[in-house]
Amino acid sequence: MVGAARAAILSPVRSRYAAGMDRPTAPDTRGRILQTALDLFAAHGYQRTSLRAIADQLGLTKAAILYHFPSKEDLLLALIEPLLSDLEAAVARAARLPWPAARWAALEGWLDTLLTHRRPLGMVFNDLSVIRHGSTLTRMMRIARDAYNLVAGPGATRIEQIRAVQATAMLGDPIVFFADVPVEELRVELLDGVARLLGEAPPDGVAGIDGELPPRSRPPLAAGRDERRTGSDKVAGPDGPDETAAGQRLAPAGAPPATASERGTRGRRRGVGRPRAMSGEQIRTARALHATGSHTVEQIAARLGVSRATVYRHLKPTDRSTDAIFETDFETN
Repeated sequence: MVGAARAAILSPVRSRYAAGMDRPTAPDTRGRILQTALDLFAAHGYQRTSLRAIADQLGLTKAAILYHFPSKEDLLLALIEPLLSDLEAAVARAARLPWPAARWAALEGWLDTLLTHRRPLGMVFNDLSVIRHGSTLTRMMRIARDAYNLVAGPGATRIEQIRAVQATAMLGDPIVFFADVPVEELRVELLDGVARLLGEAPPDGVAGIDGELPPRSRPPLAAGRDERRTGSDKVAGPDGPDETAAGQRLAPAGAPPATASERGTRGRRRGVGRPRAMSGEQIRTARALHATGSHTVEQIAARLGVSRATVYRHLKPTDRSTDAIFETDFETN
């Protein structure tokens, strides 16, 4: 019942971004002014775009622009207003649901609204001065606080409130930086990232995850993992300490090299020609993936195309600590 209500509440916004509603479709002069202003603000910034430039682009006079918008700030506010009003509506719809359904309705509604208004969002992101207007900034902060409270839930602790702010805030930047990614694909990936941060499986139908997190995306605290990492590639698992991170037995010291068939049962060895060094970007990626606990060293090595030894060589000493230490840090930060 809650799921059906949630879907009904969210469907208007999702149908709008599917139709590309961030672009005015009416061929009237006001709509053309808004569209051209959005194009120029996005390309050159609000401060560096004059009403004269907008008028020249349209083949109009500046007086014609001022007839529809008394000032450049009024023109800007007209561009931002749909984004703000839709965010308000999304939060209000989510507030009508019981918690925790309200949490995911708020997150989905927030994300879908930002996806609907990708270009105005990008304009604000690239020039934060566009929201310096006192009433606009106050309104934006109020909407955001209402969303944070819904995501955090009643009686939330400080760490839960922090996670709620993080979860909501993390939905915006990727939309700007990955503007070429299809909406539905980006939506799935963003909501999956939120689920990882919050450490809980979303309700059925959210982000196409069907009620549970993919294995590689499950956060350390939510996954219930019982392995205890040591300072090397070994893990203390159900068969004792001499296992690899993938659960494969290690050969005893001094044992002869494994045959091809034996290697097949133990897992693939490092391929010939794998680079023994990583670029700065690869090092940062490896450290970030390892710090989240979502990837084993073996998975990171496979993703980056290097050996596990190479990954370990570039991890910080603190990155090699045990899961118990990682979990303590996670809970106290």
